[in-house]
Amino acid sequence: MSPSPERREELLATAAEVFAALGYNATTVRKIADAAGMLAGSLYYHFDSKESMLDEILSTFLDELWARYEGVLAAGLGPRETIEALVTESFREIDRHRAAVAIYQKESKHLRTQPRFGYLADSQVRFEKAWLGTLERGVAAKVFRADLDIRLTYRFVRDTVWVAASWYRPGGQHSPEEIARQYLSMVLEGVAVRS
Repeated sequence: MSPSPERREELLATAAEVFAALGYNATTVRKIADAAGMLAGSLYYHFDSKESMLDEILSTFLDELWARYEGVLAAGLGPRETIEALVTESFREIDRHRAAVAIYQKESKHLRTQPRFGYLADSQVRFEKAWLGTLERGVAAKVFRADLDIRLTYRFVRDTVWVAASWYRPGGQHSPEEIARQYLSMVLEGVAVRS
């Protein structure tokens, strides 16, 4: 009898929380099993290693993120609307995969040097291309300021959005869409009162 997909998802969610809290290197199979309320050996019934758990957590998150980003990029929106939609989808992903985003933030630089996690480097290139291309398109269309340092703007928006995984909790006071609206207001309009 094979394990149920629901149980597998529960175990991956537990593993993601442990990885996010402790870091990949400090996380042991025993710590994941303890958090899941099972014996360490029983975890091997579902996964062959902690690396395979991490791989599934990150690849699931990135596959979903890219499906949503590709939908935005293919929608034929203007540059501002594309940025707004990418930011909104990013916050929705933080809502759905907060622990995976936190792991990605902490671990991807180290992990992407390993062959099994080479897709992390590929995703980073795609991510830059999508955001930088949209910002460049906005400058060319005179939707964004001509004096904008595109790469600096990209890094600011990227870091401002994704660091939210460190404090955001699903089911909190604000929905992902509300947080995205506030962030976009600050990024696109600033925080100073206009005279």
